[in-house]
Amino acid sequence: MEIDATFKRINMTANKKEKLGWINGHWGIFKDLTVPINDRGLNFADGIFETILILNGVPQLLDEHLNRWEKSASILEMNSPPSKEWLISLVEDGINRAQLKNINGVIRLNWTRGESEQRGIDISKTSLHSFWLEIDSYQPNFESISTIISQTERRNSFSRLSSCKTFSYNQGIQARIEAKNLGFNDALLLNSQGEICCATTANILVKRENNWLTPPSNRGCLPGIMRQRGIELNIIKEALIEATPQDNDEWFLINSLSCRPIEKINKKELKISTNPKEFWLSLLKI
Repeated sequence: MEIDATFKRINMTANKKEKLGWINGHWGIFKDLTVPINDRGLNFADGIFETILILNGVPQLLDEHLNRWEKSASILEMNSPPSKEWLISLVEDGINRAQLKNINGVIRLNWTRGESEQRGIDISKTSLHSFWLEIDSYQPNFESISTIISQTERRNSFSRLSSCKTFSYNQGIQARIEAKNLGFNDALLLNSQGEICCATTANILVKRENNWLTPPSNRGCLPGIMRQRGIELNIIKEALIEATPQDNDEWFLINSLSCRPIEKINKKELKISTNPKEFWLSLLKI
């Protein structure tokens, strides 16, 4: 499947291109849709989300994303998200409305604990959870990237939050700022034990002597969909990874939207892969 075609943009109004969303039974452009200002997702980042790639109009690994979404809700003691059957129908409707049938895009599904009925973080037993969807065109990214190892942020390998894709990305944002301030593209994060864990928005893969390695999921990294896909296909194996790359290592940042070779970690330059796109597509079996 060819994914390099130029994207069309959503045209919701004449000569105007807008991103599309759904909330409370209504489709509309982003600026016309609202979330209550007392929503716990807004006030406390008390929510989970999934980001799903659309290739040529087809949502990729949708079932896997929805399974993780449901598992995250259970881990965090949230109500179950909307049913798969209903979501699949809504996603298909969104793809049609956004005119993404023959091009590429991205969908984000959001699920929060809903509106707060009082001040403070205590959860009301009567509050209703909230769901909304965002959809836009998107082009997967396979460009190489420079990284640092963050000196200020570490992943908590003991927290249940580390295994869930929550709204709270402040740690990743701070690590990314740290990297940008030093002239790098992104940051790698160690875990509580000082082991390589993940990047700000991606899992880490290391190709070492023809073996594909990734940090174990119980060491603080998010169980990414593409990462898990590689494990299930017996392509990727979990292993503890030291912070200093070995000679001839190839390092990658991978998620559902990209697979980016790492060209540098701190001052150490790395061997750059010439086929991140092919490897990434092989995990999708395309």
